[in-house]
Amino acid sequence: MIKIALLFLLGYLGFRLLKAAILGNIRTVESNRREREPLADVMIQDPVCGVYFPQKSGFPLDVDGKTLYFCSAECREKFRGGKGEGDRS
Repeated sequence: MIKIALLFLLGYLGFRLLKAAILGNIRTVESNRREREPLADVMIQDPVCGVYFPQKSGFPLDVDGKTLYFCSAECREKFRGGKGEGDRS
């Protein structure tokens, strides 16, 4: 009877270890995938008018090796024309 109980206990522990190893690998792969994905919508501030907007919908402009994002083409053109007149950064 003790042998059967020990075999059952060893089988149960083996099953739990195997399950943890398999699920642990799956969870690790999923968490690594999440870490590599860029953020969906980062809110940034327009340097001209100060409005916050999602970076995805912004109008980019490269200035001195940095990419600035604007809420509209009008704000981007104001920045180009005034070269930092309303620049808060």
